[in-house]
Amino acid sequence: MVIPFYAKSPGNEGYIKNMEVVGFSDLNGVNAFQMALHKTEDGRYYMYCGSFRGPGWNIVDVTDPANPTVVNWMEACDPKEFPATNTPKIQVADGLMIGALAGGVPFLHGNKPGDKNEGGLMIFDIKTDPVHPKLLSKWETGVKNGFGVHRFMYNGGRYVHLSADCPGFSGNIYRILDIIDPTHPVEVGRWWVPEQFTDGMKTGEYPVDGMEQHWEFMDWPQLHGPPFVVGNLAYLSYYCDGLIILDISDITRPKKIGQLKLKGPFSGKFAGARTHTCLPLPGRNFLVATNEGERFPFYNKEILTTGDRKGAQPMNNLHMVDISDPTDPQLVAEFPYPEVPADFPYPNFNTAGLDGAQGPFGPHNIHEPMSEKPWLDQNPNRIYCCYFHAGMRVYDVSDPYYIKELAYFIPPNPEKLLYKIPVPGPMLATTEDCVVDDRGYIYMDTWQDGMYILRLKDGI
Repeated sequence: MVIPFYAKSPGNEGYIKNMEVVGFSDLNGVNAFQMALHKTEDGRYYMYCGSFRGPGWNIVDVTDPANPTVVNWMEACDPKEFPATNTPKIQVADGLMIGALAGGVPFLHGNKPGDKNEGGLMIFDIKTDPVHPKLLSKWETGVKNGFGVHRFMYNGGRYVHLSADCPGFSGNIYRILDIIDPTHPVEVGRWWVPEQFTDGMKTGEYPVDGMEQHWEFMDWPQLHGPPFVVGNLAYLSYYCDGLIILDISDITRPKKIGQLKLKGPFSGKFAGARTHTCLPLPGRNFLVATNEGERFPFYNKEILTTGDRKGAQPMNNLHMVDISDPTDPQLVAEFPYPEVPADFPYPNFNTAGLDGAQGPFGPHNIHEPMSEKPWLDQNPNRIYCCYFHAGMRVYDVSDPYYIKELAYFIPPNPEKLLYKIPVPGPMLATTEDCVVDDRGYIYMDTWQDGMYILRLKDGI
């Protein structure tokens, strides 16, 4: 039997169905998080990789997907001066690369409480030279050593739609930047839920006061993002407040017109963002909403069976929502449980590696098609999902009420840590984010590994 080229060692080869691995890059030992693809006028493809630890971005030439090549590393700031800064989120459109600066979470990113960080955006010109981006401007959220910018949307044009912290508010809110002049970004609109407004309160009076209160912070209403904008509507993934739909026909005064709460039967306890993503399917009256799971290496049986969050963990899943009437969004279907490979060493993904304890299993990121990025796959009938340790999952959603899983790839488990953080649980492969291009190549990155490039088998 031939061992696959991407295997870590004999017996640690991963699991695959209806897919093939085309290429792999270890990204020179810097793991990626969100990725953004750019296609040049002469047909070259470049992947810009946000960093889970940071602070900076890898630029990878993926024109030949079998031979991805790192062509540049861009440092965002001095890591000695700002050791808590990470750069996980990134967008590319209209010849611009926009990178987010965010504060780290100690258990997740390895920084120490009290470490300094930057928070905001850096805007670069990549049309002139895609390998050596030129800095055009830097925008700051105004919150010193805060959470910074999380997931955001830039579909080209004038506006950048952010999940970002803001002076006078608790948690991230919706902020809209006008970059008609990319050298001088200007905030022109914002929206929040009433509980987030803390202006006038004293420190310590806030209902939630920063990521050091990790689980309380997760259960507080705030925008995870990205805010997906289609026409005059913005679809917000608002943690425990679920899907919120805004009318932004007046960009300076967004108005709430619809909402669908998911927390209750879904998400909670040890899981991540209560509502992580709300993605309208291109050209359809349906939206996929997700509740984030969490990475099992951070848990073990003792953690999961003691404390105030012990016991059964709520389900985290992908949901199909009818948005034909944006004032009345309705849950109409659930995605199926990811298929467990026949030779997988555990009976399911909920208890994998945890000695029978139930962990916060669930999905993470999905591919995000956008209308002004034609180099991305725009198929409204496919959902590509990085399902943490259930790997890459591909679904047929052509019938929104009868969703079918088509393919999966669970990469081999990491055999060493790329950066030193306490890991009390199992070293399971953990997939993070994905991008699909117009050629059908699927780019998937991992928590402690590199970037895999995949392709569906013919006929799938």
